[in-house]
Amino acid sequence: MHNKKYKQKNTAIHKKMKQLQQKKRIPNQPLQKIVPFSNRKSTYYNHQRPSPWKQMIIGVFAVLIIFILAVPAIIVQITKTDNQISAGVEVVDTGEENPDKENGAEDTSEETAAGEEAVEVGASPFDVSVMRVSNDEVENVPVEQYVAGVVSSEMPTEFEMEALKAQAVAARTFTVNFLLNGEKNGNYDLTDSTQHQVYKGEQELQEQWGAEYQEKMNKINQAVKETEGQIITYNKAPITASFFSTSNGYTENSEDYWESEVAYLRSVESPWDKNAPEFTSQTTLSVAEVSEALQIPLQDDKKIPMEISHTDSGRVKEITVAGNAFTGPEFRDKLGLRSSDFTIEQSDNHLIFTTQGYGHGVGMSQYGANGMAAEGKNYEDIIHYYYTDVEISQVSEIAPTLVSN
Repeated sequence: MHNKKYKQKNTAIHKKMKQLQQKKRIPNQPLQKIVPFSNRKSTYYNHQRPSPWKQMIIGVFAVLIIFILAVPAIIVQITKTDNQISAGVEVVDTGEENPDKENGAEDTSEETAAGEEAVEVGASPFDVSVMRVSNDEVENVPVEQYVAGVVSSEMPTEFEMEALKAQAVAARTFTVNFLLNGEKNGNYDLTDSTQHQVYKGEQELQEQWGAEYQEKMNKINQAVKETEGQIITYNKAPITASFFSTSNGYTENSEDYWESEVAYLRSVESPWDKNAPEFTSQTTLSVAEVSEALQIPLQDDKKIPMEISHTDSGRVKEITVAGNAFTGPEFRDKLGLRSSDFTIEQSDNHLIFTTQGYGHGVGMSQYGANGMAAEGKNYEDIIHYYYTDVEISQVSEIAPTLVSN
């Protein structure tokens, strides 16, 4: 009974509401779609879609926003990557914590503008006055910097680090010995030529090496730094630390090339030199050119009589040409041959000279030193091998007066 009355009342209310809606409705107007609250942000909520022009403008604006925000971030990332690549140039340095570094010395490097570290040589207790032959000017150079300039000029930078160290000690020893015992000159100590030691300054090396300058200079400076102040001594005095490029398989006794016998400049076997790129070479000269160089009369239509004797190392000790005697070193110098180990073949009006090795052969062989280093020998091993019964000392102990100046 109660439910029946409720249904009747509910039906009456429903009819009354329907009549009210029909009175308010505008004729021919479609009913509006009711949008749920979850879609109130859609275009249906405004009862119409945006025009195509508005959609295009909105799209362009969105692209501009993305471009403005994204491009700077991309540029920053690219710049960061480039900086990481440029900082990855390998640098010869020291320090046991880095497996790519040589063993042991303190890091005294400075960072260059390019991000590569520049290795500096050690402290220099005195300067060397160098006569620059090209411009006839004297340049005062700190000794350790001078040694680096000599090593850069006298030995290929591609050589092993231990060979470069041995060369640095030999160059420093030559310098100290000459300053103490060499001929004095009022204006300078040494020239930058083969008269003493070849030396090149920073500007010359930059022009020579170009983009590789910093990498090569770092390697040389590292060798100098790790041997700072060290010289080769015999009986507590610096030695005449002679060196040369390539032997013929043996170094030469000093008295077989020069006049005097020196106890520490003894002939030793040097088999590593045979791997040098120009171990053997040939020079062809006309009989007339040989005659002029030796300043003796020679006939090019006849066999030239020659007699040759050799040293223990296989180099020419003495040669007699058409009755005229010359020492092997003298003959080599007059004709400009690479070595005093040579053979001669006459062909018509020409003489063909075949040489082995390059240089005078006394002291340390540079290619031999590099061969020893490649086999794992250190610079001290190299020095003790090529210079007999010597010691490695500090210049401050051997030449305190030189250091104090």
